[in-house]
Amino acid sequence: MTSAAESLFSAFEARAERAELLAPASRAAQAPLLFAASLLRAQAACAKSLATLPLTGKLADDVDRLHKPFLELLRAIEKSAPPELAADARARGQSKDSLLPPLFALWSGDSADYLSRALLRPYTETLRELSLTPDKSRGPGCGFCGGPPWVAVRRTSVETEGADGAARFLCCALCGSEKPYPRIRCPGCGEQDPAKLPQYKSETYPEARIEACESCRRYLKSIDLTIDARPIAEVDELRSVAMDLWALEQGFVRLEPGIAGV
Repeated sequence: MTSAAESLFSAFEARAERAELLAPASRAAQAPLLFAASLLRAQAACAKSLATLPLTGKLADDVDRLHKPFLELLRAIEKSAPPELAADARARGQSKDSLLPPLFALWSGDSADYLSRALLRPYTETLRELSLTPDKSRGPGCGFCGGPPWVAVRRTSVETEGADGAARFLCCALCGSEKPYPRIRCPGCGEQDPAKLPQYKSETYPEARIEACESCRRYLKSIDLTIDARPIAEVDELRSVAMDLWALEQGFVRLEPGIAGV
């Protein structure tokens, strides 16, 4: 195994192990966490395979090499996903005509398809590990791949030591990288009026908060790592899935669904 393949495999496996650790104590979120663990393990195997291929970062050039690993990932998703998603995974694997168009649509920024994102995550994270710039549409998202944020973290950094509050970082749903982002700014529309940026917390999940925007009616889930540094944000935020359901009831829409599609 190459060093890149080993690093990628270990990173996905660590997320899967975290999901499995949390599941028994999280009755309301047990099913999403167990599905996330299965998905992450399948993505680990996919990334391990991709890291050994001669990738270019150009999806159109790489797609023939990606076809077999993606089919294997689809089969794994089909086995562990909820019925509707399993049926979608089965249908996507029938032919290239059913598999490729949604991938290229997401890559060009024309859609936000959950299953395509699940397939492209190990590919894009592999490109980041190999320092290969993806030819993906950028937009205002991640600085590396242009992907959207699906969760934020707050942690103390060198810049914020002694300051009021922790720094805020947006976590990319497509390549897994983080970028610093102002605490009082909506990552969806750029709103900066504090009065229009309410935050909601729950005593049940003290580390999580809903960071909403009254202007665009979207929100991002944030995990506070100053309370506990152990969480892996994209996994641990599933524990507070009840907060997402509450936000939906209030008319907010999440900027990007989490790892289990919520």
